[in-house]
Amino acid sequence: MDRVNWEQIKSKYKLGEFVLGKVEFHAPFGIFIKIDESLVKGLIKIPDFLDEGVISTEMYPEIGSIIGAVVVGYNEINCQEIYLNAKPSILHKALVPLKLPTLATS
Repeated sequence: MDRVNWEQIKSKYKLGEFVLGKVEFHAPFGIFIKIDESLVKGLIKIPDFLDEGVISTEMYPEIGSIIGAVVVGYNEINCQEIYLNAKPSILHKALVPLKLPTLATS
């Protein structure tokens, strides 16, 4: 993918944004999801599934299932992967934006 198209993808899928995608492939290090019609894939690595504990490949979502995740980075080397996070704490922050009170400082 050329640099211009890659920059357009990054502007479409901004850091912190919630995205939906279809699970396409299981790998020992995580899963790949299709997030749109382009060649770009989303990648959720093993450490980015659970807040606590370890996920095994048997726990991966089924191929073909639709899942949600949050954009946390980009693979600048191959320009074809968007890094995603599906930890419950990260998803909650993306889906339920809370207005936290500011602390008064004296």
